[in-house]
Amino acid sequence: MADLRCSRLAKSYGDRAVLTDIELDVPEGTLTAILGASGSGKTTLLRLVIGFIAPDAGVISVGGTVVADAGRVHVPPDKRSVGYVAQEGALFPHLTVAGNIAFGLPRNERRSAGRVFEMLDLVGLPHDYAPRRPNQLSGGEQRRVALGRALAPRPRLVLLDEPFSGLDAALRGETREAVVNALAGEGTTAVLVTHDQSEALSMGREVAVLRDGLLVQTAAPTVLYRSPVDLDVAHFVGDAVVLAGTLRSGAVETALGTLRTRNATADGEVRVMIRPEQFRLSPGADAEVLGQSYRGPETILYLALRGDDRTPIELRTFEQEVPARGELVGLSVDGQVTVYPV
Repeated sequence: MADLRCSRLAKSYGDRAVLTDIELDVPEGTLTAILGASGSGKTTLLRLVIGFIAPDAGVISVGGTVVADAGRVHVPPDKRSVGYVAQEGALFPHLTVAGNIAFGLPRNERRSAGRVFEMLDLVGLPHDYAPRRPNQLSGGEQRRVALGRALAPRPRLVLLDEPFSGLDAALRGETREAVVNALAGEGTTAVLVTHDQSEALSMGREVAVLRDGLLVQTAAPTVLYRSPVDLDVAHFVGDAVVLAGTLRSGAVETALGTLRTRNATADGEVRVMIRPEQFRLSPGADAEVLGQSYRGPETILYLALRGDDRTPIELRTFEQEVPARGELVGLSVDGQVTVYPV
C-alpha cells in the first residue's frame, strides 16, 4: 500500500479549465471520497492519477514515487501499480469470474486458483462463482468481481469510479459494505469518486468536495457536514435550512431565539445554517405546518416560519403523532449552528 499526493495539479481542454491547483493527500491504507456534481472534474482527476492523460501542471506521486510531473515525467498506466474499478464494473464478458479476477496476475499465479479464491473470499462471493460468466451475475456481484480483479495484482492504490451507480438502494448498501471490508482486508489505499453524498460521508475517512474544478473543502465527514466552508457546500452535502441572524459575542439572534454557534465570525448580520435533524417541536406558534411526508421510521414536516418572508423549514421527527397541515407549532434548535457573513 502507498499514499497518494497531488500537488498544484491542473488540466485544461482547449480554453476550458477542468481542474485548477488541486492539492490532495490520501494517507496510505485510507479511503478518500471525491464528491462532486456532474462536470466538476471528478473523472478527469482519476484519469490523471491512473495515467490515461497527462497534467498541464503539477505533480502526482504514489508511495513517494513521482508518476507524473507536467512536461518532465509520465509513467505509463501499466507501470503505476494503480487498480481501477470503472462504472458498471466493466467485466470482460468472454471470461469467467475466475478469468476476470486473474486477468492482471503474473502467469504463474494465473495457473493457480489460490489468489482467485482469496479474492472471492475477500469480496464475499462463494468459490463456486469462479466458473460463472458475468451475465450470470447480479449488478452487485459484478461490482464485487470488478473489485476483486482490481485488488488481485496487489496494487498500491485503487481508484473507484462511481462503482455503485445503477444499483438499487438495498443492493448499493450491501455492495458498499463489501467493498469497504475488502479494501480494509487488503489495507489498500483508495480514492472513491461519487456524486452521492451519503456514499461519500459513510465511506471516506476524508471527503474532498470538488466544485467547478476546484477542491473547495477536504475534511473528515463529520466536520464537512457540520461545518461546511460555505453555504453551497452546506446544501450540496445535505439538507440545510438557512435563517437570517445577528451575531453578537459568539451567539446569534434569530427568529427562533438565541442560538449557540460552532464557528466564529465578526459580529453583525449573518446567515445561519441549521440541519433539519436539529429542529425540535415545542409549545408555541413559530411556524405553520404546510405538509408532511411519511418515511416509515421518520416523518418530514414542511413548515413556514411566521413572518414576512415565510422562511421554509424541513423538520425530521421520529414522533408517531405529528401535527396536521395548517397547525401552528413551536420550534427549538438542538446543538450548535454554523454561521456565515452576509
